Amino acid sequence: MLKQRTIKEVVRTTGVGLHSGTKVELTLRPAEPDTGIVFRRVDLSPQVVFPTRADIVGDTRMATVLMKDGGRVSTVEHLMSACAGLGIDNLYVDVTAEEIPIMDGSASSFVYLLQQGGVQEQEAAKKFIKVKKPIEIREGKGAQEKWARLVPHDGFKLDFFIEFNHPAVDGTAQRATVDFGDVSYIQAIARARTFGFMQDVEMLRGIGLARGGSLENAIVMDEYRILNQDGLRYDDEFVRHKILDAIGDLYMVGHPIIASYEAHKSGHALNNQLLRAMLADPDSYELVTYDSLDTAPPSYARQMAREWAYL
Repeated sequence: MLKQRTIKEVVRTTGVGLHSGTKVELTLRPAEPDTGIVFRRVDLSPQVVFPTRADIVGDTRMATVLMKDGGRVSTVEHLMSACAGLGIDNLYVDVTAEEIPIMDGSASSFVYLLQQGGVQEQEAAKKFIKVKKPIEIREGKGAQEKWARLVPHDGFKLDFFIEFNHPAVDGTAQRATVDFGDVSYIQAIARARTFGFMQDVEMLRGIGLARGGSLENAIVMDEYRILNQDGLRYDDEFVRHKILDAIGDLYMVGHPIIASYEAHKSGHALNNQLLRAMLADPDSYELVTYDSLDTAPPSYARQMAREWAYL
């Protein structure tokens, strides 16, 4: 059978929250089979525990935020994306503040942390959500229209289009398609950083966001150009980061998804609404396991063989 995964050893790091600017200690701990990815606010008394579920996402302004019992954990999407990319099913994520540290603005630091912990297979079948019919969410009209959909596909593929009307963004590819049967998450997606615009900083900080943002943890642009001296890590880093976010947002369903995700100017809110719409229609998906890589979708088998080479 294809087995669930956790990490072998406890690993720790520290950093600051992108939006809160608060210093936070992050500890990743192994978890038993069928635990899922579980966030814990260990600084609160009593401790607040946040299982990864689409219905406890309570805020999606510029980040995916878990909210429960008066507590919150913000900006979980990059760590969730890394867990999805490495096939981690079970993990305790202990934090000492309300936000996951932003690190360098991508998922690569979390990939490294998980690698340091070591990936451990467990004696339990890995569960997948297989999409059986199309599910779509739309918002706005005309040029303002945004949408996201999941359609049946024998693997996991993402197709994303962005539009920001900014010279630095428009000068790169605004659409990217990533099929994880053909590429490695670690190589193709993990290093893509979050991005922001100088003209938005004052407004965002006025509503309590972007207080920890800097050239060290984001791609920052003025009205015309990228301010980071080293430039971009990928020619299409902007849209690749949106794919990175979407992978993390989709993993909030609690299991890897077997489907094709297609999006036009989507974000955290639409991604969460898409999951909720799928879960509200039991006929749209099924929970499946696979006896071996031979019976799994061929693209998934290639993906896992490729990622294992980096562990």
